[in-house]
Amino acid sequence: MRIGVFSMICLGALAGCATPVRRPAPPTVISEAAPPGFAPTVRLVTTDLHGFTRWAPPFFAGIRRAAGTGPVDVLALSGGGSEGAFGAGALVGLTEAGDRPRFELVTGVSAGALIAPFAFLGPHWDPELEAAFTADHRRLLRHPAWWRVASRLVSPLGQKHRDALFDMVNHYVTPALITAVARAAERGRRLIIATTDLDSEETVLWDMGTIAERGGEAARALFRDVLVASASVPGVFPPVLIRVHDGNRTYQEMHVDGSVTTPVFALPLVAGLRPHDLPAWRGGEVYMIVNSQIARIPSTTPVSTVAMLTRSFSASMTYKTREAILGTINLTRNLGMRFRLTDIPADFPVANIVDFSPQFMRSLFDYGERCAASGRLWLTPEQSIKRNQVLAREPSGRATPCPGAAPSR
Repeated sequence: MRIGVFSMICLGALAGCATPVRRPAPPTVISEAAPPGFAPTVRLVTTDLHGFTRWAPPFFAGIRRAAGTGPVDVLALSGGGSEGAFGAGALVGLTEAGDRPRFELVTGVSAGALIAPFAFLGPHWDPELEAAFTADHRRLLRHPAWWRVASRLVSPLGQKHRDALFDMVNHYVTPALITAVARAAERGRRLIIATTDLDSEETVLWDMGTIAERGGEAARALFRDVLVASASVPGVFPPVLIRVHDGNRTYQEMHVDGSVTTPVFALPLVAGLRPHDLPAWRGGEVYMIVNSQIARIPSTTPVSTVAMLTRSFSASMTYKTREAILGTINLTRNLGMRFRLTDIPADFPVANIVDFSPQFMRSLFDYGERCAASGRLWLTPEQSIKRNQVLAREPSGRATPCPGAAPSR
């Protein structure tokens, strides 16, 4: 322990001697700056009212065209670190049950962003999805917490090509995946990923289908970097610098984990301010997979700075997720859609969201798969609240039951 503290002091001293060099950020929150070779419409600041007004008509028209005469189905995937294994397993289980919609719109944040391309592409990509969330990813956090913090002090931007998260995402974002996403986007389907722009402190939504349609290595690189950024927890993984150009100057934006600002979403935040711009999708469904617990069984917090900070961060994320769920309820009412929810029950044994051991991730993947395959995955928000309140008061002590009730025969 003493060696660790001494090392942190030394590394901190070194950090003060070296200031990482980067280009300046764009000077305005809303601008026409975009990655070179891409149109500004490749992304949207979630509070950009004017941009949403321009973006909405073709966006919604494409989704309606993709759905044909059937209902519109939307899938929203939350963050959750290693708990993303739950959502991955749930999607595979829905395939096994023959009950998986072909989602016209898929959104993802953080761990949900890593699931989202496979969810968007459908059951044929289930083997890749399962491999991504059940492999041994302990090397993502192969160093203790103090070392990771110290490393960020010395090298805040990290070394991209040596970062385990970058390597993992780079492995799965293949030219074949980019081509498949582009083909789906051509039919009007949408894949949207959220990152947090630290320079503007805003949520940015990236149209991954538009990126994929560009084709070539430039498309694959930006697609990969957006996914890495969305999952880059500050202080744990380095941020991602994305170069943008506005026709006159070149800038760099610093992007990190989307859940810093938005834990889960179905549409841009500004959509709630323009309900008259939203289509009526009556008969459609919004499915939300929350890759975390939105209620927890109480436990005594140790008198420790680390423990108190960790618990405070967890409480903040829990409440932000609940607020996002409430916002989605209002949104689905405006759209005339039904809302279905699933989350990890309060009594499921979760130690922390950075437990990337294959044993934990496999157990959570199998749990999500089993519940979905048996038709017991989905709840209404009211059912979720009642279930978690009961579990928080009276933990069962038995194996965690599936969220939903057994299907009627």
